[in-house]
Amino acid sequence: MSIDTIASLRRTAFTIGALPYWWPRAATLAFYAELADGPADCVVLGETVCSRRNEMKPGDWLALARELRDSGLEVVLATLPLLSSEAEWRAVRELAAQEEFLVEAGDASALQALELAGEQRGHAPRFVIGPHLNVYNPDALREHAALGALRWTAPVELAAAAIAHVNPPQARVRGPHGEVSTEAWGFGRLPLALSARCFTARHHRLRKDACEFRCRDDADGLRLDSTEGQPFLCINGTQIQSAGLHAVLGEWPALRAAGVERLRLSPCSRGFSDVLRTFDAMCNAQADPADALRHLREIDLPGALVDGYARGAPGMAQALA
Repeated sequence: MSIDTIASLRRTAFTIGALPYWWPRAATLAFYAELADGPADCVVLGETVCSRRNEMKPGDWLALARELRDSGLEVVLATLPLLSSEAEWRAVRELAAQEEFLVEAGDASALQALELAGEQRGHAPRFVIGPHLNVYNPDALREHAALGALRWTAPVELAAAAIAHVNPPQARVRGPHGEVSTEAWGFGRLPLALSARCFTARHHRLRKDACEFRCRDDADGLRLDSTEGQPFLCINGTQIQSAGLHAVLGEWPALRAAGVERLRLSPCSRGFSDVLRTFDAMCNAQADPADALRHLREIDLPGALVDGYARGAPGMAQALA
């Protein structure tokens, strides 16, 4: 049986990426309660943009993680992809030290913390490579696999052919815990850049340490338009995102042939449950990609659908099927 045939028989898994926005606590808990009854397989929890966001404390995330695990979901705890204080470094070390849940490494500091924790335990840690880590070739993936990586989340700008080059489906990179699986960004605003400065605070002419937590007012970030009036970027605290919502419906066959076993869907405030069901219907129930894309366009989503990066084109290119 060929690799393509085996892949076609394997169910596609869905990871719900970490919530990138600062939603009210009640809205956050309601969002995850709804996910527990859907086709998601894995949920990434934790703050991945700004540590000043304190609607959910570390203990709250852990309590939510246990509830979701008890409902049958795999739970991964994410670390910040950009550290700027000793307190943030301590938080990363604490996450790496716990063994109850897998950790998604947001940057090299998390790798260091995981390696130190593994040395103390006497065995290699088990962790997920987050999309912000620079893994662009097989040698880099092998280096991370040797540290204990179980899964690689491809950087968002990689097309299917590039993903297949990094972790070939017919010759998977292996580590102490076996083959490294591949995950690709399937849906949602793309994380493009991070900064020590807060873009939202600057927009409101405020200092970062006196930001008045204005990002709470933007459930899906604050859109920026070009001088021609076209949607261009989205500011989300210290993060810059794409204005468009990346949706790989048309490119899914190529991604699957490239060895992608699961898709990451990034939360948005409107229509997300419908998005998840649409992806599940296409990936696992053979729904037509053109019909799926047409359905997504009928949902009240906070941006246009794009897929350029997935097919080696400019990221802002309109999604195709």
